[in-house]
Amino acid sequence: MQKRIGIGTRAALVAGLALCTLAACATLQQLIQPLRFSSATGRQAELRLLGPSTGRPLGGLGVRLWARVENPNPMGVNLTRITGNLFLSDIQAGTVDLPFGLPLPAQGDTTFPVDVSISFSDIPGLAGLFTRAISGASIPYRLDGRFGVGAGALGNFDFGPQTLLTGSATVFR
Repeated sequence: MQKRIGIGTRAALVAGLALCTLAACATLQQLIQPLRFSSATGRQAELRLLGPSTGRPLGGLGVRLWARVENPNPMGVNLTRITGNLFLSDIQAGTVDLPFGLPLPAQGDTTFPVDVSISFSDIPGLAGLFTRAISGASIPYRLDGRFGVGAGALGNFDFGPQTLLTGSATVFR
C-alpha cells in the first residue's frame, strides 16, 4: 500500500531542501578563505627603463613586482586570476589582468613575479618618475585589485577589491 504525500507536505519538503541547500552554500563560502598577499621579502621590486618603440614612442617603464601569496585553507587551491590597477607614487600607471593556474598547497605559500609594461605616452604624469628613477630614488607602488580562487569541486570564488601589494621599487641596473 502506497501512501500519498499531500501538497502541503510536499511544499514543506521543498522548502526544507532549499533551506539546507542555502545553508550548504553559505558553509562553502565560509570554507574557502581569501588568500593573503604581500610583497616578497628578499625580492626587490624592479623598474626597468624601456626605450622608444612602435608601441611606446616615448619609451616607458617595465615594472616587476614580487608577490608572496599564502593559502590559509586546509586544502590546496589554484590562484586563477589577478586584475587591478598599479599605482606608482599614487599615480595610476597601468592595469593588471593576469590569468593564472598557480597551484597553492594547503596552508602553503609561494612567490611569483607580476610584470607590467607602461608607456610614458599613455600616462603623462609618469614622465616625472623617469628622472627620479634614473637618479636612483625608490618609487612607491601599490597594486589594488581582485583575485580568483579555484577550489576544484567546490567551485570558483572571487575576492576583493582590496590592496594586494605595496612597497617601493628601484631601477634595476
